[in-house]
Amino acid sequence: MPDGCAEPQHEHDWAVVAELSSKELNDMGVVMDFARLRTILNGAVAELDNISLGEFDYFQSRSQSAENIAMYVYEKIEPKLPDGLRLENVRVGEQIGCWAKYSRGD
Repeated sequence: MPDGCAEPQHEHDWAVVAELSSKELNDMGVVMDFARLRTILNGAVAELDNISLGEFDYFQSRSQSAENIAMYVYEKIEPKLPDGLRLENVRVGEQIGCWAKYSRGD
């Protein structure tokens, strides 16, 4: 909450978007096959499915904000991307019109 106090435990159906870029397209004319990216992204978020984030090690020392979830997903998928691709950002939507974005800004 804005005043820093904890919200009561509640559920969310998160939407997660990963934005990639590359200086060149592959032989198929794309940055990356979306099916392969979806597999990587689904693997990163699967461990967060149907759990209380407060019980997950990563969030023991961080708030369970959409911003921190975006950072978590970024950190999970970035090392699994093929060489030559750049993970521009990960966006997490908590509800319609409410998105948080994390990027390294290199």
